Amino acid sequence: MYSHTALKIYAALREDIIKTNAQFWREFSDSSKIEALAIEAENYAQELWDANICLSCCFDEDFPALPMSLKSSERPFLFAYKGDFSLLRNPEINVAVVGVLTPNEEFLIRERNVIERLVAKGYRVVSGLAIGCDTVAHGTCLEQSGKTIAFLPSTLTNIYPKQNSSLAKKIMANGGLVITEYVTEPKNRYENVKRLIERDRLQAMFADRIVLIASYRQGNGDSGSRHAMAKAKEYGKERFVMFRAEIDGGNPMLALNEDLIADGANVITNNVLNSFS
Repeated sequence: MYSHTALKIYAALREDIIKTNAQFWREFSDSSKIEALAIEAENYAQELWDANICLSCCFDEDFPALPMSLKSSERPFLFAYKGDFSLLRNPEINVAVVGVLTPNEEFLIRERNVIERLVAKGYRVVSGLAIGCDTVAHGTCLEQSGKTIAFLPSTLTNIYPKQNSSLAKKIMANGGLVITEYVTEPKNRYENVKRLIERDRLQAMFADRIVLIASYRQGNGDSGSRHAMAKAKEYGKERFVMFRAEIDGGNPMLALNEDLIADGANVITNNVLNSFS
């Protein structure tokens, strides 16, 4: 379930000794410094056992490889998870799918078609368990007997959003992965919003391709998709957007899609999907 070092990092987070990613890499990048912490880590073993939560830390062999260019503030060091942690390996077969919280039925039909095509080609779907496009991405993947990965902005014991708790259980029961950086509850609304943004980078980090279904332009609606797409560009990942010029031009729910096409993102078409290998 976890190494002793991972358990000590978990305890240090729970006791507020480690507060940020940047602090961890600045002060505890050597595992001996973690082991030297005067904390009773075993006190937390029972709560992990009771909740059936597994841990992996950056000093463990199974911890996934990270882009070398990551800033310390963005570099994860501990994951709490349920499900198949090995799905974070081989990011070349992981495709992140992001989009608005309130897509219309037409967009959902088009999204389902994209997901079905991806799963048929053997891809795994990465998303954030949010309502709307994320829910459809995970759900359609499961319906097609695919494997899906859900990155949470919350703890595993208080899944956000609550209405998708049952979806999280389905993901785990069907060989997927539900995973988070967070082992404590946010202290305030600001921290809660910050975690939503931080979660978005992980979707881009652990997939070689990312697909935007639909999103408003900044300031006019959802921003989570914008953050994920921006990080994908920064990390050098392939970016794709759903867009049909003859019917989608001028639609505010696809304004970010239009902006990203101008910024070099590819339109996801049947021919593009056929080219995925």
